[in-house]
Amino acid sequence: MYPKIVSLLPAATEIVCALGLEKNLAGRSHECDFPTSVKQLPVCSEANFPDNLSSAEIDIKVKEILADALSVYTVKREVIKRLSPDIVITQAQCEVCAVSLKDVEQALENYLDKNAQIISLQPNKLDDIFEDIKNIAAALNASEAGDMLLEELHERVDIVRHKLKFTENKPTVACIEWLEPLMVSGNWIPEMVAIAGGSAILADPGKHSPYVDWEQISLADPDIIIVMPCGFPIERTLKEMGGLLQQPGFSDLKAVKNNSVYIADGNQYFNRPGPRIVDSIEILAEIIHPKQFIFGYEGEGWMRFGL
Repeated sequence: MYPKIVSLLPAATEIVCALGLEKNLAGRSHECDFPTSVKQLPVCSEANFPDNLSSAEIDIKVKEILADALSVYTVKREVIKRLSPDIVITQAQCEVCAVSLKDVEQALENYLDKNAQIISLQPNKLDDIFEDIKNIAAALNASEAGDMLLEELHERVDIVRHKLKFTENKPTVACIEWLEPLMVSGNWIPEMVAIAGGSAILADPGKHSPYVDWEQISLADPDIIIVMPCGFPIERTLKEMGGLLQQPGFSDLKAVKNNSVYIADGNQYFNRPGPRIVDSIEILAEIIHPKQFIFGYEGEGWMRFGL
């Protein structure tokens, strides 16, 4: 018997669906949008700031909210109570990115008519993402489906690794996770860049994404720049590229001179620690080693940024 699930995390929703259990989803977060069929589910959370803010405005607003010991998101506990789930999935990785474990525990404590199991994901490395898939599958009585899904994902990663086995050229890559203030992508992204045949700069595998000064990027002078702001689709990132272009010496960087500045969909891919993290590795492989990989993501998952 499969349990009734409320997922408050887009990556978790994708994991549940990839396990073939979409029919067991009773509710979703306001950010869950893939597969598109989940959009018809009741929404169980909302952001406590407007959707149309710039990256700088979002940063200021979020810091104000957290400074007042408030939550960035609201859990709609009345909706969840009505749905009466057996399992609620959330995360403890980042208070800014999605509804947090603390928010869920505070909202639902002694409130539901039955004891719902709360599963909290906290991936820092690529292996953690695969382990989360395994653990969710086990909690949902779908271990066999989980094993099959993981086997397929690992096979796809191995294909990329194998094709690059004897490639010595490993371009340096700056993955920009936030534009104002500047952050480079940490956690699982440096590992993914390495699998795709590159060398990520200014961030360590398994550690949170650090704030950086523009001077640090300029001094590193990366071969490739990939802009992938957390939660931003390509169209939204394009609107904010002006700030990056105005940085001193931007046009003198190797990546700029060699037409190797790219924008990737940080919302659908890189910042969702679910099954499509392997799609993200394939996107990186297309960008870093275009002569060896054509997976077909260009135009939808990434684009070259022409100056």
